[in-house]
Amino acid sequence: MNKLARIAVLSFVVCFVLSPALVLAQEHAVDAATEAQYAKATAKSSYGYLGIGIGAGLAAIGGGIGIGLLSASVVDASARQPEMQGKLVTTMFIAAALIEGLALFALVICILCLFM
Repeated sequence: MNKLARIAVLSFVVCFVLSPALVLAQEHAVDAATEAQYAKATAKSSYGYLGIGIGAGLAAIGGGIGIGLLSASVVDASARQPEMQGKLVTTMFIAAALIEGLALFALVICILCLFM
């Protein structure tokens, strides 16, 4: 787990450090006076896109973790009381649908922010 945490932190640092450089490396035909304004606007928009991507990723990860914990709890509960399995599975599907709906709603909000 420690190695996975290091890789995640390193990837976030690389994304934050390299994203403005990659966007600003594009060639375009403008004079030197508007170059600084264009660079500022491009850097701000690239951080916005990066934030939207991170938000969508966190929404998807959160939904996956929620459904995983929910199903693990239901399996544990049905192992303890097998006669309640039918009610537990029904409740699990309702809760999983709510979790998935919330994650999908967060992804839609991120996509709407992308195009506005």
